[in-house]
Amino acid sequence: MDTTPVPEATDTECHTTHGYISDKDRYLARLKRIEGQARGIHRMVDEEQYCIDILTQISALTSALRNVGLGLLDDHMKHCVLDAAQLGEDAAEAKLKEASDAIGRLVRS
Repeated sequence: MDTTPVPEATDTECHTTHGYISDKDRYLARLKRIEGQARGIHRMVDEEQYCIDILTQISALTSALRNVGLGLLDDHMKHCVLDAAQLGEDAAEAKLKEASDAIGRLVRS
């Protein structure tokens, strides 16, 4: 069970739309491919394929997820953090901390 605390909503949420909204279809397509990769790994294990081949696919899946995460983080910085910076110091500090915490989670994963 995941015990990672869920971040609380803040008063400085993006006040219009999320930064990734213009690329939503691209993100959904990438996630659909990632879902297919995960199913493929499941099938490889079920069919008892060679360990190294499975590990290669796991590496590719991990990289794909990391790239989606980095893209979302970039969109967040360009949109939500920038918007908060324009609102003022408190909002900017909250968004920067939120982004820093997210970077920390990505680095640990």
